[in-house]
Amino acid sequence: MNYQKLFMMQKGLDQHIESKHQLEKEDLFDRKILALLVELGELANETRCFKFWSLKESSPKPIILEEYVDGVHFILSLGLECGFDQEEDYRTDLLKAESVNDQFLLIFDQISKFRTSRSVHDFKALVCAYLHLGELLGFSSEETEQAYIDKNEVNYERQQQGY
Repeated sequence: MNYQKLFMMQKGLDQHIESKHQLEKEDLFDRKILALLVELGELANETRCFKFWSLKESSPKPIILEEYVDGVHFILSLGLECGFDQEEDYRTDLLKAESVNDQFLLIFDQISKFRTSRSVHDFKALVCAYLHLGELLGFSSEETEQAYIDKNEVNYERQQQGY
């Protein structure tokens, strides 16, 4: 995955949104953290991985992928907020669970840890954990990157339409 390209795209979107909504001087870190937590919950809901009481299947893969890249948007935005956009690789063995359910729980914990520390180490661990979730959900890095690019375009369109 071309992280630098994605960071550049996210930076453009963030600047567009902040300018349009006069937020250039606001600290948006905690709002972005909450947005990421909400998006992660929406993703878990679409996978239905925790719904042991239900026989209904998960949403179709394209819907899950779209929800997944919503989280990528906020993770990149948080990285930009902290100046961590120059990192080249996020592949580590940190925070990898065997089940989708356990991976969601690891990510929720890591988001809280990163919120407190704002450290590059905890950011990298968050990225790695999120990328591993994508792998567990069956997404290749190529699929994820293309879905991010597609959703980034949709997000710009939404801004034009007063979303």
